[in-house]
Amino acid sequence: MNPSKIKARYPDAVACKFGDSQHLCDELTALIVSGAKVATCDALSAYELGEEAIPDIGQVYIVETWLNKPVAAIKIVKVDITRFEDVDEAFALAEGENADLAGWRKDHQAYFERNGGFAPDMELVCEYFEVVEIF
Repeated sequence: MNPSKIKARYPDAVACKFGDSQHLCDELTALIVSGAKVATCDALSAYELGEEAIPDIGQVYIVETWLNKPVAAIKIVKVDITRFEDVDEAFALAEGENADLAGWRKDHQAYFERNGGFAPDMELVCEYFEVVEIF
């Protein structure tokens, strides 16, 4: 679908990418399209810098590839603020990236260390979403 049709269909949507590299973005985008990934998180401190607002329930995002190609529209259905060390297995599995909580913790600790710092008690914005449309 071309970008102008997407904008017309979702006028208030915000474009977003998942991951911090092309490889990770491709992997996470494929998980969203397949339905395996229905949750995501980021450090609360990233939102406190003012670059992006904490998502509201009902907000629609246009998921893009690393090269800015729209692939899906997702809608936020739940948002929680949770400390890293308190994330449970249900959320970790909803992220769709790991087979268990231990794998989620390992991968996400590495991600946060690459992107501003990590602490076990850091607060995360944990979002659940549903796929509205695949383009």
